[in-house]
Amino acid sequence: MESNDSNDTTYGQCRCCLARGHHRDLKKEYFFNGFREVYLELFLDIFKLVLSSNMHLTSLICTNCIQRLRDATSFRMMVVSTEKQLLDAVSTDDKEAIFVSVEEDTLDMEVGVKREVKVESVDSHIEDDTLGYESDFVSDYVSDTHDSDLVPGEAELLARFKKVPPLPTKLTLPDICLEYSRQLQLLRGVKIEAHTITKLVENYEISEAKRTARRHYVTEKLAHIINASTILEHSNVTAFRSKSRQGFPCFYCRNICDNIDKLREHAAQHKKPEIQKVLKTYGPECLVVYVDITNLKCTLCNTNIQNLNELKSHLTNVHKKKMYLEYSDRVIPFKLSDEPMYECQICGFKYETFGAIERHMNVHFRNYVCKECGTGFVTRYRLKVHTKSMHTDGTHPCQICGKIFSTNQKHKNHVNSVHKLIKRFKCTKCPERFGEYFTRQKHMVQVHGVAPLKYKCNVCEKSFDRRYTLSRHMKRDHLEERDYQCEMCSYKCFTKNELRVHMVKHNGERIYECSVCKKSYARKKTLKEHMRIHNNDRRFACAVCGQAFVQKCSLKGHLKTHHLEFNMQ
Repeated sequence: MESNDSNDTTYGQCRCCLARGHHRDLKKEYFFNGFREVYLELFLDIFKLVLSSNMHLTSLICTNCIQRLRDATSFRMMVVSTEKQLLDAVSTDDKEAIFVSVEEDTLDMEVGVKREVKVESVDSHIEDDTLGYESDFVSDYVSDTHDSDLVPGEAELLARFKKVPPLPTKLTLPDICLEYSRQLQLLRGVKIEAHTITKLVENYEISEAKRTARRHYVTEKLAHIINASTILEHSNVTAFRSKSRQGFPCFYCRNICDNIDKLREHAAQHKKPEIQKVLKTYGPECLVVYVDITNLKCTLCNTNIQNLNELKSHLTNVHKKKMYLEYSDRVIPFKLSDEPMYECQICGFKYETFGAIERHMNVHFRNYVCKECGTGFVTRYRLKVHTKSMHTDGTHPCQICGKIFSTNQKHKNHVNSVHKLIKRFKCTKCPERFGEYFTRQKHMVQVHGVAPLKYKCNVCEKSFDRRYTLSRHMKRDHLEERDYQCEMCSYKCFTKNELRVHMVKHNGERIYECSVCKKSYARKKTLKEHMRIHNNDRRFACAVCGQAFVQKCSLKGHLKTHHLEFNMQ
């Protein structure tokens, strides 16, 4: 019986079969029927298999795989015990007879003579099978090879291995290695002394050291720097940082320009050698360069280029520039203009704000993908921020109201806006500040006459103030996404909150009671609608005859019954 507690397990994946559950640790010590078990050692003893101890790999093993290990151990012990009994049963005279027959059989194999080896014991049958295999191999090999091609003892050596090519001879050496054969011909008749060999070895070590010193290995960051600098140096692209509310920041000095024309004039003042110096200041996880590719040209030959991918092919194939195209892209193309519209240079979709198209580029440059939800990102740094904010439980509680946030920045924004009432959104036209972004946009439209942001639907005529609202409208109304389904009926809905409200029908208690007629309801909203009956709140009036109703469903029934023609229009 096992002496360990059955609860001494850890939840995770089995190292052998990847089954999930509560499993044991490969490295810990357990006892079974009075015998000590360490499963990592059993793998080494039985299969000569050393499992990796990488900290990112699971170190658990399930009960099914443990039972297989125990069966393999029992089988091994049985074979060893049986082998020992058989060897003890064979007498000394029998063993000598076996060795003599084996030696004779080996001699017969060298000259191609077949002889049967009669062995009585089980152990000798094993020897006979092995020798038979080697005999067949050597006889086949000798039949294909002349005796002059084999050196003494080569046949016995080859018989111990699988089929290998014969040792080279004077006749076969030119076919195997022509250059080596030529070198031997040059050394014919030359006296080779020890100091000559020493000098050759020393010269070889010096040349090898120089060759190794010249050899350099390109890291991922260096490859990104070389790729980006090659594009910036040999084309007319204008590099800039992520657009801010004030304008376009210069990639080299962070100077903010009001429009794209001023940015192009300012960027032309910076020299090309500054490019790599600036790129080296970035970390490998957040290195990304935004470039304006309007009227894209190669500055080496003044050739017009359609897009950034064609520019890369042009520089590598025509001008033989070294670029590491096996690495992911970190140069993101845009076409900037004074119009408040940004078009994606890959799919052609248009966006009203730069922030929207900046987030959209993560769709095309999926260099790093989230394992939880499959969302792609340009850099690993953005993936880390996404994982920390979306797939990590909150660890930053508010000391005032107790609300928990996933990141310190979200906690700080909450405290500043809710409790300290700090208005961090400043109007770009006047000194007034606002607590919310959309409140500031509304102020700029009403006071300063700025055109309001409108996100129009491509299917219907509806427009929305927020991009998120447009996306939600497309998924709900046009794509008809219904990812949440009730487990107790066939009801499907778009959001988790809708499903929660629906579940009240199945398992909700009727805790909301009418004070007039004592009827109870599961939802407060339903009770409010019921109270209209007692208050005679007839808010739903018929547009044809003027008759009013308490509930909307009553109005619909009235239209179907009395005004069928109006209802069908």
